[in-house]
Amino acid sequence: MKRTFLNFKTTAVILLTAGLMTACSNDDTIDSDSKTDTDTEKEVETRWITVAAAKMGDNPGDGNGGTLIYSVNSADAKDPTVSIEPFENGFIAPSNRTARLQSSEDGNTIFNISYAGDTGGNYTKYTVEGGQTFTPTGSALSIAPYVGTAPRWIKLFDGDNTGAAVYVSTENEFDENNNYTRTEATIGVVTLDLVNSSIKNFQEHSVPLSAEEEANGYYFSRIDMPTLNAAGDKLYIGGRLSKVDPATAERDRDGEILGSKTIVLDYPSLLNPTVITSTTGHGNTNGYRSINSFEYNGSVYQANQSDPEGSHILKINADNEYDSSYVFNLDDALGIEEAYILAWRPAPNGKAVIAYRHAASAEGVAGAQGFFALVDLNAKTAQKIDTIPYNPDFYLFQYQGFVVHGTEIYVTQAPVGQNGNIYVIDTETGEVTKGAELVNVAGSHFIGAF
Repeated sequence: MKRTFLNFKTTAVILLTAGLMTACSNDDTIDSDSKTDTDTEKEVETRWITVAAAKMGDNPGDGNGGTLIYSVNSADAKDPTVSIEPFENGFIAPSNRTARLQSSEDGNTIFNISYAGDTGGNYTKYTVEGGQTFTPTGSALSIAPYVGTAPRWIKLFDGDNTGAAVYVSTENEFDENNNYTRTEATIGVVTLDLVNSSIKNFQEHSVPLSAEEEANGYYFSRIDMPTLNAAGDKLYIGGRLSKVDPATAERDRDGEILGSKTIVLDYPSLLNPTVITSTTGHGNTNGYRSINSFEYNGSVYQANQSDPEGSHILKINADNEYDSSYVFNLDDALGIEEAYILAWRPAPNGKAVIAYRHAASAEGVAGAQGFFALVDLNAKTAQKIDTIPYNPDFYLFQYQGFVVHGTEIYVTQAPVGQNGNIYVIDTETGEVTKGAELVNVAGSHFIGAF
């Protein structure tokens, strides 16, 4: 029999009250040192899982009708008899289009920056209390004066203290004879105090490429996904390169795809920009809506997109340079062609889950069909997760969030306009648990768990 959560807050209060009564009745006989291993295990296992759902705007799967969120505890997230209906009962995350969400490491706080419209660039945060109850905490803040109303932002992995948002503006330059010379790319970076809802720092920089690359019409056209290195003294910003035809200054979509590039800034000053280039991967490193690079074991691992040889996972070492000896190509590892990493997230053990599409993906109602795979960053291996069901309308291009809980990773699976489930992947064993049902509505889809 399905269990549908409607008034989760009342249930939580009852459970909390019962728990307190039990604690009081045993106060004389139990202290902190007498907890069993099982008790400790249960405490570690419990956290909030917040499901994010993107409502259809004009077209199925566009997600432009707004974002709704709903939370359950991790035990219920794993229970296939539980039914979650965010489109009917969820909390509306403020945003004109799809909200850009982040969560605290423990799942107890949701951070949001509204995307586009009159409220675009507004930062808010909420305490997760179960079900549709997300209680505003702290003060609101607009970062629109720094990075506009449609900001690219991410939460840095520094104990939930800092967010970073970026933008790039471009302008073609010409000589006195009106001949194209280069494209000026100016980036802006703002860091945000997530605890006190205040601006930490803001810097703008001109970020040139090599003279040869610029003469051939290349420039940074989009940047995203700032990532802090292990030492905490450098910020890596992924980038997408575009190209114009120097003879006409018109967009050139047929040019050579250059080695993947990352902008490196000193942190926390955000000064001294440099550009590093991969020799093993080509294409973009800015990702889309999900975090695209992560620190693991002293290095930063980064996915690339639009690589002619299929997406790679690239490695930036502690010397802040790409590791040319680390070659991890998804085409080779999965035995497919034109792999494209849509989103990914590693666990602390170096195992990761990636969402991807490839050349043989079916064309669904909203775009190319997506899949999940389990990868090993150390062994440089990947395997499709076959126990998760797939459908031509399973669309992952807008996927945003994975929950990492110990060595488990929680994902959402539901084709556009169809019901699905939460799935939990044990990255150590590869075992997959089918969890709570996700109830969908026509044209809409789920964009992850937080």
